[in-house]
Amino acid sequence: MITPNLDELAQNGVILDHSYVQPVCSPSRTAFMTGYYPFRVGLQHSVIWPLQPHGVPLNLTLLPQHLKKLGYATHAVGKWHLGFCSKKHMPNERGFDSFYGYLTGSEDYYKHTRGFTYMKHFYNGLDFRRSWNPVRTDNGSYSTHLFAREAVDIIRSHDPTFPLFMYLPFQAVHMPLQVPQKYEDMYKDVQHSDRRKYCGMVSAMDEAVGNITAALRAKGILDNTLIVFTSDNGGQTLSGGNNFPLRGNKATLWEGGTRGAAFIHGPGLKYPKSINSALMHAVDWYPTLVAAAGGSLDGTIDGLNQWPMLSEGVSAPRSELVYQIDQLDGNAAIRVGNYKLIVGPPGMPDGWIPPPSEQSLQNLHHYENETKLHLFNLKADPTEHFNLADVYPDLVAMLQNRLAQYRAVMPDYPDNDPRGDPANFGGVWSPGWC
Repeated sequence: MITPNLDELAQNGVILDHSYVQPVCSPSRTAFMTGYYPFRVGLQHSVIWPLQPHGVPLNLTLLPQHLKKLGYATHAVGKWHLGFCSKKHMPNERGFDSFYGYLTGSEDYYKHTRGFTYMKHFYNGLDFRRSWNPVRTDNGSYSTHLFAREAVDIIRSHDPTFPLFMYLPFQAVHMPLQVPQKYEDMYKDVQHSDRRKYCGMVSAMDEAVGNITAALRAKGILDNTLIVFTSDNGGQTLSGGNNFPLRGNKATLWEGGTRGAAFIHGPGLKYPKSINSALMHAVDWYPTLVAAAGGSLDGTIDGLNQWPMLSEGVSAPRSELVYQIDQLDGNAAIRVGNYKLIVGPPGMPDGWIPPPSEQSLQNLHHYENETKLHLFNLKADPTEHFNLADVYPDLVAMLQNRLAQYRAVMPDYPDNDPRGDPANFGGVWSPGWC
């Protein structure tokens, strides 16, 4: 990958080598924004589809809402995917002063439209807006460029007497695989077309990151800005992504689906230019960023404040994490110390999938439908080759008991509701139907 800007930030910051996320995107965003495991709030199963009348529970205080109490200006640019069926679920009602982006999970990078098939009917509409208003003027412009432009504009116009929080979840890199030709041409030696496009999309995003950091530098606030970079799930090997040598794929409980790429860069870090192997989970960013901003939290959430570990070098607070508890899929997973237990089917595709080539494409994916227990020592076996469940039955029983102690609510996964048809809202995916 050609990513000089991300490389520079990561190498001069702290690379988080054991940073975990959920297997798919809506649950990871829920964890980041609430500090709760998604299975606590009913959003652990699959993603929020365009016609599903639900979202992050309205009784929860999201990260930007807390930061606003600390005096922050708050802006969201990019992908929302946390529910939009009612106005109360929209970004501007969940703590953001402004929003520029799209509400659903994926869309065309140039047309900014989203299609969705339900009960043999195809629903299609524009999914691009500035706060409450649809944006119809950016058809033909690549979303990565648009989001970078918006971020730069926010930075340039920001009043530096107030602190700034910007949430910038790029559309890249997600299906559909679309990128301007000049970025794809950077990888002419990559024979597989999906992989070539994917790599180009990453480099386009890297260029955008470079433009944004340049704007922070020109504004004179880069040296006082914390930059957090994280994926929201593992790579989709069916669409050009890659997690090798880790096992598995996006939407699985294997390490390849849940151990994400992440780093933090900026002031106050005890050991910059280092690799940190402490356990972190997406739920930790909420209390960690609140603490970095000088705030504190009342009550108990699943997230742990990792700021003392990052800023002072104290011992990491996390020794265990729950990957998932999904009653509909019939699976769950937990890690305690070095040991990881998967109960039920881990998901598919399974296996160790190297970067694709045209010749090997049909042989890449091996699906596993086993429902047996899987136990791994991730320190000795980070690629999950050796199932120890039959070797250490007492350890399996201990981990099962620990998993059972977590209270998981049933998934909130309602049927699709045709009232959300964009045709009812001028051809635009919009709130107002739940």
